[in-house]
Amino acid sequence: MLIAADKFKGSLTAVQVAERVTAGLRRIVPDLQVEAMPVADGGDGTVDAAVAAGFERREVRVAGPLGDEVTAAFALRGDTAVVEMAEASGLQRLPAGVFAPLTASTYGSGELLRAALDAGARTIVFGVGGSATTDGGAGMLTALGAHFLDKDGEPVAPGGGGLEALATADLSALDPRLASVDLVLASDVDNPLTGPKGAPAIYGPQKGASPEDVRTLDAALAHFAKVLEESFGPRAAEHAAAPGAGAAGGIGYGALLLGARFRPGIEVMLDVLGFGPALERADLVITGEGSLDEQTLHGKAPAGVAAAARAADKEVVAVCGRLALSPEALGRAGIRRAYPLTEVEPDVAKCIADAGPILERVAEQIARDFLS
Repeated sequence: MLIAADKFKGSLTAVQVAERVTAGLRRIVPDLQVEAMPVADGGDGTVDAAVAAGFERREVRVAGPLGDEVTAAFALRGDTAVVEMAEASGLQRLPAGVFAPLTASTYGSGELLRAALDAGARTIVFGVGGSATTDGGAGMLTALGAHFLDKDGEPVAPGGGGLEALATADLSALDPRLASVDLVLASDVDNPLTGPKGAPAIYGPQKGASPEDVRTLDAALAHFAKVLEESFGPRAAEHAAAPGAGAAGGIGYGALLLGARFRPGIEVMLDVLGFGPALERADLVITGEGSLDEQTLHGKAPAGVAAAARAADKEVVAVCGRLALSPEALGRAGIRRAYPLTEVEPDVAKCIADAGPILERVAEQIARDFLS
């Protein structure tokens, strides 16, 4: 039995999901052999998933999205590091109810990357998602040595809004170690930097951006890319239009400028976590996340787990808080059956508040259906 589920956002971490499912299964089959491999798709929880798989947790003090110092973590095993931008620049780093769509910066994410380099990393998996920022990665690049100046030769203000005033861009002083590192941009979205499907339009409202803010940010990021194109040639424009450039408020664009390779986050994480060997040992795989819906089918962790399991001819079932996919859609994704918490407890508020005990009851049912 292999449990490879993502978090139930707002209720349970991926590690807690695995613990609760294991407890429920063993109530029905006490001697069941269970292997737990919490997974993530590059967003928040990615470092925790790596640590659960045996990576060492490293903590550093970096700038949060508003510039205040926070303690953020990355994961290290050998010369491979897993860096999660949300640890430094995520929405969870903002005070409750506070948004800063125009001024939030990714500077701390650059500091996290620098800390990974200092720790000797030669391969860096850079998981992006859950960001509070829409600055195109300008803050991250600044932390790594870039200079973005206005017409008076002064640094532009932090955040995407400050890029309106950008006059010159200089990347010549970027940390030289970046040239010899394999940087992998791990994300579950493939949006470009700007335009109707770009970072401000699609994800800005989630970060508190008003329609006017979205227009401001889209114009500022387009200007950012234009100045970089003038300085560094057509590749800067190509990167802006590339899949993944719009990930996490455009930090994907900054990563591509650093030479990153874009890969679907769950595929990268399954490789890093050693999912293949664990899958070979399993006869049934349980995956899941808080909400199984249309978004799940587009690069989220359960879809990636199910695709890998189907390729290995392994049966997959899923647990979730809420189910919004038909049996046919689940089948096409390689999931035989899904078990939502709402089947046990119809009250959604109770499902959120008491997710752990309810999930154990769901796991008992899985054991009855598949193991008894």
